[in-house]
Amino acid sequence: MGDFFQNGTITTLHNLNPDYHNELELQVLAFSKKRPITLLLPSLYSELKSPALENIVQELMQATYINHIVVGLDQADITQYRHAIQFFSRLPQKVTILWNDGSRLQAIDQRLKKEGLAPIEHGKGRNVWYCLGYILASNNSEVIAIHDCDIVTYSKDMLTKLLYPVMNPTFNYEYCKGYYRRIADNKINGRVSRLLITPLIRALKKVMGPLDYLCYLDSFRYPLAGEMAFKTDVVFDLKIPSNWGLELGVLSEIHRNHATNRICQIDIADNYDHKHQTISFDDHSAGLSKMSLDISKAFFRKLAASGEVFTPEKIRTIKASYYRIALDLIQMYADDATMNGLTLDRHTEELSIELFAKNIMLAGDEFFEKPMETPFMPSWNRVVSAIPDIFEDLKNSVDEDLNNYR
Repeated sequence: MGDFFQNGTITTLHNLNPDYHNELELQVLAFSKKRPITLLLPSLYSELKSPALENIVQELMQATYINHIVVGLDQADITQYRHAIQFFSRLPQKVTILWNDGSRLQAIDQRLKKEGLAPIEHGKGRNVWYCLGYILASNNSEVIAIHDCDIVTYSKDMLTKLLYPVMNPTFNYEYCKGYYRRIADNKINGRVSRLLITPLIRALKKVMGPLDYLCYLDSFRYPLAGEMAFKTDVVFDLKIPSNWGLELGVLSEIHRNHATNRICQIDIADNYDHKHQTISFDDHSAGLSKMSLDISKAFFRKLAASGEVFTPEKIRTIKASYYRIALDLIQMYADDATMNGLTLDRHTEELSIELFAKNIMLAGDEFFEKPMETPFMPSWNRVVSAIPDIFEDLKNSVDEDLNNYR
C-alpha cells in the first residue's frame, strides 16, 4: 500500500505516482513564467572536483525552469575562483558566484563587523546568509530553492518536486522541506537525525511536555535535510545560525514566522546519498561530534527564547531521557534493517549515542557559560536598517568580481 499517512502538524506530500515527474516539470516550467526561481548552491571549492557536483551540473542543464543560479564559493583562492567561473559557465541559466574569500566580499564583511552585524563563524550558514542577501539585492526571484553540492544520487526530478508546492498558485505553502530514504551500501545512514535529533526531541517532550514547537519538529521525517524551497519574502526576517545548526535554525524561524498550514515536507527521492561526515569521537570541534554539539545548543537556545527555564539538573534529566530513548530506537532500527536485508553496526551506533549524550551535557555547559551569546546571524531587514546601501554594495562587489575575473 502506498504511504499516504499524515502525521504531525505539517502537511506531508508523498511520492505516490513516480511516473508523474514529467507532468510536474511541465507545470513548474509554466509557473516559473510568473514566479521566477533562483537556486542557491552553497559549495566548497573542493566539491568542484567531485563526481557528485559534476552530475548535479549536468542535471541542472536540463532544469530550464530555473532563472538564476547563485553559487556561494568557500575556501577558494583567485585561481580556484576563476576555475569555478569556468566550471559553471556551461549552465544555460544566469549564474552568479559569490567569492566569499575575495577582497571585495571580505570588505563587505569588515563593514558589517563595524556595526556588529557580520557572521561570527565561518561555515555553510554564513555562506547561505550572504547568498540570500545577494538574491534579495538582485530582486529577480519570487521563489528560492537550496540544496547541497555533494548529492551523489542527484536528479533534476528532486528539484522539480521540491519546488512544486511553493510554485503552484493554488497551494498556500510558504516553505517546503525535502525528505528521502537514507540507504546506501546496504546500510541505514542518517545517523544524526536517527540517533540525535529524533530521540532528543522526544526526550525534550517527555521532560517539558508536548510543546507546539517540539511537536512541529517531530513532524519532519528528515529535519536535517539541506534541501528546501520557499517564497523569497520569507528571507527578509529570517535569523539563522552560522554553524551546523543551520537546518534546525531555519525550521525554527519558519515555525516562529508562519502558521503550520503554510509549511510542508515532500518526498523528493527514493534514495539519497551524499558525502558522509566522520563521527570524530576524539575531537568535539569536528565531524558529527561538532554537529551534535551545535544542534543541541540550538535546541536549548530556541526553547529558552520561548520561555523555557533550564537548570543543570534539567539538562541532566534531558540527557538521561535521551540516552534511554536512543537505545530503544537502535533496537527498532536493527529490526528494520534485518527485515530488509540491511546491515546495522549496533556497537558503533551505541558508541555514537554515548558521544551525543556527552555532547548534550557539554552543550548545556556552554549554554550556561555564555548566556549572552547571540545564536543567530541578523535578519537582512535589520542589516538594511543599519546600512541602507548594503544591498547595492553587495551586488556591485559580486558583479565586479565576475566582470574582472571572468
